[in-house]
Amino acid sequence: MMSSKLSRGLRNCNPGNIRRSKTKYQGEKTDSTDSAFKQFESLEWGYRAIFMLLHTYRVRGYGDTIAKMISRYAPPCENNTEAYISRLCRATGIDRDTPLDTLNSEQMIPIVCAISAVENGVEADWQCVARGWELFISSL
Repeated sequence: MMSSKLSRGLRNCNPGNIRRSKTKYQGEKTDSTDSAFKQFESLEWGYRAIFMLLHTYRVRGYGDTIAKMISRYAPPCENNTEAYISRLCRATGIDRDTPLDTLNSEQMIPIVCAISAVENGVEADWQCVARGWELFISSL
C-alpha cells in the first residue's frame, strides 16, 4: 500500500492520533512535521503511547472504564464519543463501565487495537500492538 493511501495516524506512526502537547513520549519524533498530531519513530512506539496515556488516565483518577477513558480521550466537542465507546465495547466484549486494569494485557491490547481501528479505519496489526505493549510494560 502506498503511504499516501494510509491514514494520517498511520503515516505519523501515531495510530491513536494523539495530539501534540507538552507531554513527551519515548519514541516520539523531535522533528515532527505535523502541526496538530504527534509523530513517532515506529507504530510500536505509537501504540506504546496509547497504552501510556490510558494508564496515566487511570492512575491520575481521570477514569478506569472504557466510558470514562474515551470521554477524555475523544471528547464530545471533537468526536461522536458515544459511538466511539460503543464500538470499543462491541470490539472487545468489555462493558463500558467495567473497571479496567491498565497493566492487564488481556484487557488493554484489544482496547488499543479497537482504538486504532476507530482512528484509522483499518484493523490494527495485533502483533505490532503487542510489541507496543512490551515497550510500555518494560518502561514502567
